[in-house]
Parts: sequence; structure tokens; C-alpha cells
Amino acid sequence: MSKHETWRTRLYWEQVGGLLIEEFIVVKGNKNQGKRALDGLIVLNEEKAIYDGNTYDIKDKDVVVIQTKAHRIGMYLLGQAYFSKLLVEKHQPRSVKSVAICKSNDTAMAELAEAHNVEIVVIKDDQKPDSD
Repeated sequence: MSKHETWRTRLYWEQVGGLLIEEFIVVKGNKNQGKRALDGLIVLNEEKAIYDGNTYDIKDKDVVVIQTKAHRIGMYLLGQAYFSKLLVEKHQPRSVKSVAICKSNDTAMAELAEAHNVEIVVIKDDQKPDSD
């Protein structure tokens, strides 16, 4: 977890609620594939808490995929958010919403995000809670 990203993920989760799973393992690594983790996954309609672990059965659950970067939205973050949703769908949730959290937006990336059902959430540096 990153000191520049984790607080953004948690600030978004504070507004949404549900069960936050940080560094959710969406693909287990083996000799043929690398391990893939999301910055966060929120399981909606669960008690508001931060889960102590990084795996969870999300079959038939409503979830929010979160990818976070501490800079302007770009192709890397947008690609992470888009493909993370596709990887999560293999776990058979009822619904998946994909969110890219960043420090600032970009009009070209925003058009692509909207066309591919990725929500961009801008959380600026000055929104960082004092407690961190």
C-alpha cells in the first residue's frame, strides 16, 4: 500500500460504505501467470469495515473495483481500472462498478473512461485527512 494512494482509496470508501478489501487478490500467481491485486475492492451491502485479509468470496455480491494513483488519470490507471473489472467478473459477482481514483482528471481520458463504464473520481492532495 502506498502512503499517497491508500488514503484516497479509504476516503472514497468512507463515502460509499461496505466492506473494503485492500490489495484484493483478483488473480493468484503461479508459474504461468503473475499475481494481480487491486488497490481496493468494496463489497456493497456488507457491514462497513476494513477486511483483515486480501481474498473474499464475491460470488453474487455487488462490488466496486478500485484502482488508485496519486497523479493525473492516464492510460496506465485507466487500463488498470478497465481490465481489473474484467478480471473481477471471473469471480461471478452480481454487479461490478469500476472506479479509477486520481489526483486530477484529463479530458481525453475522461471520454474514454465514460465510453467504457469506468468512473473517474478526483481526490486532490488538499483533501487528505489530517489524521494520516
